[in-house]
Amino acid sequence: METATDGQREIRRTLRDLLDRYARPTPEGYDPALWARMSGELGLARLALPELALACEETGRALAPSPLLATTVLAAPLVAALGTPAQRAELLPRIAAGELTCALAAPGGSLAHALGLTGDNTTGAWSGDGRAGGVQARPAPGGDGWLLYGEAAQVLDGHSAGLLLVAAHTGGFARSRTLLLLVRTRDAGPGLVRTRHAGLDPTRSPAAVQLRDVPAELLGEDPADPADITRALAAAGRTAAVLLAAEAAGAARGALDGALGHATARERHRLADLHVRVEAARTLTHCAAREPGPGPESGPLALAQALDALRDAAGEAVPPHDADRYGRRAIADALLFGPAGRLRARAAERTGLLGPAGEAAA
Repeated sequence: METATDGQREIRRTLRDLLDRYARPTPEGYDPALWARMSGELGLARLALPELALACEETGRALAPSPLLATTVLAAPLVAALGTPAQRAELLPRIAAGELTCALAAPGGSLAHALGLTGDNTTGAWSGDGRAGGVQARPAPGGDGWLLYGEAAQVLDGHSAGLLLVAAHTGGFARSRTLLLLVRTRDAGPGLVRTRHAGLDPTRSPAAVQLRDVPAELLGEDPADPADITRALAAAGRTAAVLLAAEAAGAARGALDGALGHATARERHRLADLHVRVEAARTLTHCAAREPGPGPESGPLALAQALDALRDAAGEAVPPHDADRYGRRAIADALLFGPAGRLRARAAERTGLLGPAGEAAA
């Protein structure tokens, strides 16, 4: 790996110390005071991609529950890319300061598809395809805003977020289009019901979000261009893949360190190959973080490598409690953002190596 700068080493050292002391699951899913320090004092939302990848690696190593993924990695870039000047001026400073947490609700049940990681998000299938189900949007009476009706499952931090970014259909089936709308949860009224599920991994917080004529506002200018929305989702997905890879690689390193700490000399020799795979995942991740953009395939490929490394490292973790914790994270992340094989297949499709159906290109 490339030698870290003094600033990057300080970010890693400070965050590791903070997480080792205070990172614990809570009934709310995360510690708001710890998040305020991470986002406010350390300025995570203002870090450049390489430094943010280092921070994500540390949160992954500690399996730290926080709104970093849902708020900073997924939602904030969409507000920055699509929001009106007034929306950006109101929301982004509060997000950066740790005062406002967010969640992205993609009703189709496949967040990875919505972000363009495992499929073409220009098709409507990931969000219900305009048919029954998903979330439907209709203009509010008097033309002041929108009303949302429907539900979304597996919304990361959806139970506690102060702002929901909801992908919803409008226009009926024949003229269906997907929009992103903002729901301010404090003002949503009784029509918003949010139920947190235990999930596979207690450090992630998926929730079911039900909306029954919940008031919302369009993210961005009216009329919104659905092509702009899918492009912004795909761009957010490419960056999210890099940071998710950093988290997974950090978790793999944490599991491996635990295994090495309990290993005999013979077992340490056996773990040498796993060490190489984990370090390869970390190197790919930091290379992807340094690329401008990042490149359309580097992030998903790094994520695939990191998910595989985490799965293998979780199988070696000791004591049994650690093996269970890392194993749950490996399975949960593969279900939410993978699996690794599908990430690689989509990257190959984008480069022209495979056709849309997965056949080798002529």
